Amino acid sequence: MVVATVNGSGSQTSNLALVRALFRMGIPVSGKNLFPSNIQGLPTWYTIRASGDGHTARRESVEILVAMNVTTFTEDHAGISEGGACFYADHLPKPQARAGIVYYPMPIKDLVKEVSPPKDLKEYVANMAYVGIVSEMLGIDLEAVRGALMTHFHDREKPVELNMGMIRLAAEWAKQNLEKQDPYRVEADNKTKGKILIEGNTAGALGAIYGGVSFASWYPITPASSFADAVRQYLPQLRKENGKNTYAVIQAEDELSAIGMAIGAGWAGARSMTSTSGPGISLMAEFVGLAFFAEIPIVIWDVQRMGPSTGLPTRTSQGDVMFVRYLGHGDTKNVILLPGSVAECFEFGWRAFDVAERLQSPVFVLSDLDLGMNLWMSDPFDYPDEPMDRGKVLTAEQLEEIGEFARYRDVDGDGIAYRTLPGNEHPLAPWFVRGTGHNEHAEYSERPDDWERNMERLMRKADSARDLIPAPVLSGSGEARVGLIYYGSTESAVREACDRLTEQLELDTLRLRAVPFNSDVKQFIEDHEVLCVLEMNTDGQMHKLLQLEVPERATRLRSLTQNNGLPLTARWIAESLVDLVGG
Repeated sequence: MVVATVNGSGSQTSNLALVRALFRMGIPVSGKNLFPSNIQGLPTWYTIRASGDGHTARRESVEILVAMNVTTFTEDHAGISEGGACFYADHLPKPQARAGIVYYPMPIKDLVKEVSPPKDLKEYVANMAYVGIVSEMLGIDLEAVRGALMTHFHDREKPVELNMGMIRLAAEWAKQNLEKQDPYRVEADNKTKGKILIEGNTAGALGAIYGGVSFASWYPITPASSFADAVRQYLPQLRKENGKNTYAVIQAEDELSAIGMAIGAGWAGARSMTSTSGPGISLMAEFVGLAFFAEIPIVIWDVQRMGPSTGLPTRTSQGDVMFVRYLGHGDTKNVILLPGSVAECFEFGWRAFDVAERLQSPVFVLSDLDLGMNLWMSDPFDYPDEPMDRGKVLTAEQLEEIGEFARYRDVDGDGIAYRTLPGNEHPLAPWFVRGTGHNEHAEYSERPDDWERNMERLMRKADSARDLIPAPVLSGSGEARVGLIYYGSTESAVREACDRLTEQLELDTLRLRAVPFNSDVKQFIEDHEVLCVLEMNTDGQMHKLLQLEVPERATRLRSLTQNNGLPLTARWIAESLVDLVGG
């Protein structure tokens, strides 16, 4: 079902009420918001998918349209599938009727007059009319709708009852005046029992809090702002000692300040992070190089959107992969974590800090708008089952025992040096952070041998990261000729596509969860004749990274990309795979 409205009209509350009501009825559901990059006035669409099979990816077909926007009505109407239903505000000019489509006019303005809401709330309450009518015609339980509104309004009865007044009136009107002519109806189920609905940005923020984040600096940017908002919302509830805050969250004046503050906090020993999107990453490049070279742990949460430049701020993409892998001039290799679900957003929210501190390096977590800003169904998150790992940190007692300390010396052969934290009062502990050339004692140096020794160690450290990051997820028999490599939010669409292809194409899959690649990735490439690398960018960025990793097998790797700002669909993936490799 697609609800077509105008941005800024309050339709998000109405749409979320429908999604949460279906979820409360035990029906697997997902909601995707396609909205413009302005505050008010332009078209917006909200897609709701209910699936008894539990599929949550975007679909290309539209069985039900709720038309509330005159500007897009004709185009939206043309997109309804054969046999579909069209609910439309009756004050809109109706396009020429199509055979096979059922039409349900909705007297929105008349219903609003009857309810007579406060003038400043009239437009918002009007949207609840379609909630009531659609609920009546599709069989959505009004008590479930009320429960959804209680969640949205945080159990405040007054706004809930104001909206429910319109919903009940509209539902009763539909019952008395509309004859059911379409085949679509929902029935209560139990497939959401024990599950939750949550956005990826909220899940990642909660993961960061459980991972011990104590400093977060940020600058507002779509689609990452809600990540910082969630950090600010939940930290006061979850992180206090003796009534005092044990954290700092700062909205900086720009992205450069945000990452600069975060790096300073990371050097001081805090678990520190910033959140942003592509344009913000561009501004942070030089500071990322500083953190890489001075070896300061920091987490950077990148909710990807369409680029280059300003691009499409409210559309999804996987276009930052190559950029952040080598972000910073000179020889930099940054670690990337790639969550594929809201559960992994939570997990990588805390795990990223362990990786950053063990490697003493920036760690990027690459989500995207689809995963970050939309509601997803999930099992409840698991509390971190591993103790916090701060890596190679020397205490005063350890310094006294070893009698010597060189900040950038490779003691263990893995490229990862030992560090101390401010507050360690041992005379050997202090060291000066340098973004300039330095020797193993952190002393300024322009000696060629010091430079080469240091860079070789940093490259060893980058290679050691393979064993410290999440392993890929493999599925299939392991004996198929064709392998599919993918990552991130395409997970739901890929799993559905595999179900579609069961009889047509035998397929093994590997979902990348991090860069650099571990040995499982190379083995997967060795084991398959043909490999497709699926991603949402134009240039096949992950495909190119894999070719660099396994150049001797580069000809086996084929790039499969779509980059139009919309989440991938199972149908497109399945058809494209068959076209690319044959059935």
